[in-house]
Amino acid sequence: MFQANLYAGQRILITGGGTGLGWAMARKLASLGAEIHLCGRRLAVVEDAAARLQADFGVDAFAHALDIRSPDAVQHTVDHIWQQHGALTALVNNAAGNFVSRTEDLSVNGFHAISDIVFRGTFYVTQAVGRKWIAQGRAGAVLSIVVTWVDTGAPFVVPSAMSKAGLDAMTKSLAVEWGPKRIRCNAIAPGVIPTQGASSRLRPSIAGNEDSVDRRQADNPMRRLGTGEDIGNLAAFMLAPDNTWLNGQTITLDGGDALANGAYFTEYQYWSDADWAQAKQHAISANRPVSAA
Repeated sequence: MFQANLYAGQRILITGGGTGLGWAMARKLASLGAEIHLCGRRLAVVEDAAARLQADFGVDAFAHALDIRSPDAVQHTVDHIWQQHGALTALVNNAAGNFVSRTEDLSVNGFHAISDIVFRGTFYVTQAVGRKWIAQGRAGAVLSIVVTWVDTGAPFVVPSAMSKAGLDAMTKSLAVEWGPKRIRCNAIAPGVIPTQGASSRLRPSIAGNEDSVDRRQADNPMRRLGTGEDIGNLAAFMLAPDNTWLNGQTITLDGGDALANGAYFTEYQYWSDADWAQAKQHAISANRPVSAA
């Protein structure tokens, strides 16, 4: 589908790139010759991922410990990359956190656990990288991962839906503001692409209310769920160095699911108090720093 070494000479930072969708995009971009920089809160995870990229594709890949909730830490990491490796050519905003909860049950800390990563943290990284490009007169590309909920809304994940809608607005706003500076901003709104972390936090198996893979596939117009290859291919297309006319777009990647079925998680309206208690325990086990708040 893509020309070999399409990304040779490109240097790309992927937030939350050690697992899940970030890892899928990192592998595709590395396979096309990009130098990959992965950042995440768990250094061992991104170090292992970077080592695998180097081994599998023979590219330069680097790991950076970073909590994007800290603007000072973000600036330090971006400065370090520029000084030690050179200017980035693209940024993939992928880092996120989420869990399902009745909104009336959310604590302030629970709300901030999501919004401080997805909304504020993503802005901090985008601004820090954008400032570098603007100061040096460099072209650049930003790709942010949002959700189909930016169009439909989504019950029981309100902090995420609010934050992702903000990123969608950021994408459109910066596309106009930074377009004249040769900085493109686009987004992908993926549908269900199963990953271990997201499945544990968002689709816990509650007795009598299992959200089966078979049913999700049957409901999708394409009769399948998404794959890492799907999002990797679209990211590679949207960030391609010569793809300079695509700007300010959020592309839905879900096989038509949102058109056919609307908002996610509506079936959770029928959960009992006991179901919600069980879901909370699943979420805590999956990601204590996010969902135990």
